[in-house]
Amino acid sequence: MGRILAVDDELDMLALLKMIIEGYSDHQTVITNNPMEAAELLVREPFDLILTDLKMPGMDGLELLELAKKQDADALVIVITAFGSLESAEEAMSKGAFDYITKPFRKEQILLALDKAMRWREMVRQNKELKQRLEGQEQ
Repeated sequence: MGRILAVDDELDMLALLKMIIEGYSDHQTVITNNPMEAAELLVREPFDLILTDLKMPGMDGLELLELAKKQDADALVIVITAFGSLESAEEAMSKGAFDYITKPFRKEQILLALDKAMRWREMVRQNKELKQRLEGQEQ
């Protein structure tokens, strides 16, 4: 079971994301419509995945992505936007976004991206664990 932070300035979108994630997976979802609160949550609590809207007042999704990456280089961030463009997708991916989804999306798109991200997170965790074990054996 993973912990997911969903950030979007639209309360309806947050409710939809929470319903999809918690209704079709065993992940726990923390939601906020305030990107500044999301930034504080990232400092205080560990999250396995962050879903963020691209365009939000106060702090946009790319700034939140950069903040998450500073906190944890392995942070997984999926950017969701109604203003999808090749340029914004390229920028999000170049800054380390795991995935980029345009609105309107289908529930399956969210669930597939979630599954892919969580599998990736587990693979990275196992890889680090194996590397530590190997380094421990070499000494």
